Amino acid sequence: MKKIVTISREFGAGGGTIGYRLSQETGLEYYDKELILMRAGKGDVDIYSLIKWDENVPINFGFTQSLFDFYNRPISDRIFQIQKQTIQEIGEKGNCIIVGRNANTVLREFDNSLHVFIHADFDWRLERMKQKMPERTEQEIEEEIRKVDKKRKRYCSYHTATVFGDARYYDLCLDSSRLGIDRCVGIIKDIIMK
Repeated sequence: MKKIVTISREFGAGGGTIGYRLSQETGLEYYDKELILMRAGKGDVDIYSLIKWDENVPINFGFTQSLFDFYNRPISDRIFQIQKQTIQEIGEKGNCIIVGRNANTVLREFDNSLHVFIHADFDWRLERMKQKMPERTEQEIEEEIRKVDKKRKRYCSYHTATVFGDARYYDLCLDSSRLGIDRCVGIIKDIIMK
């Protein structure tokens, strides 16, 4: 039976780490932003545009533009469609863990899928990111956390008409600051290995 795990996460909550560790322990293929962008870069949009416009929402998204006119749509819309197609292709193969990219919404109709949201207290995320970004000041890291969370919420809302972090769009929500990374990995592993 093919298994699919999607992991959405707040910035600094450890979702990527949890996904990677889960992949190591279960043998499921791991896909994150970089791997998805690389696969999507084989399309008609160059990899530099994919990186530049990733998780961006057009300032003036063209109400007068046809939704069916792919090449005249804002580049961020085209990139989302390319990533969506890439995620669907990965999901078709199954036996995978996909971190981010609104994969929970893209693959919501797929059988044998588990959609997880990882969140954590702000102070815990700040301390964790201070260890990962020692060259940055605490204030810079705080600003980065808020900026990335806001960007993800806006991107999710714009492209999926859902609410980032709203439990209704996930099968499982875990607080990594209370449970810890190891326990989050263990909980998800127990669910998918049954």
